Amino acid sequence: MGYGLLVIDRIEQMPEEDLIELRFRLYDGSDIGPICYSSSSTVAMLKERIIAEWPRDKKIVPKVANDVKLISAGKVLENNKTIAQCRSPFGEIPAGIITMHVVVQQSSSKIKTEKKIEESPKKTFCSCSIL
Repeated sequence: MGYGLLVIDRIEQMPEEDLIELRFRLYDGSDIGPICYSSSSTVAMLKERIIAEWPRDKKIVPKVANDVKLISAGKVLENNKTIAQCRSPFGEIPAGIITMHVVVQQSSSKIKTEKKIEESPKKTFCSCSIL
């Protein structure tokens, strides 16, 4: 039994990395996660993980990290920030899961291409009959 106590003492003395449990809420209300991340993980790293975990049966699927916007506490998170830098004061709930909202925006070049296709002149045929 003394050996078991020694192991517990060693575990308690080991420095723990600050882990944060995150869940990502998608546009249709479904979730990815919860998954534990290091507080030193960047927003860009989170976006890459979201793309890798994205359900393939969804109508909208992001292709690259720039297609994804993460929102936490009403703020759009910047790619170069770490999770620790983005944490809001009320996100400090012990053993709580922080929910971030995911917005998918197509890249601007793709949107412009689609608008050009939609705006292209459509051939309409008109027929008039005079009686």
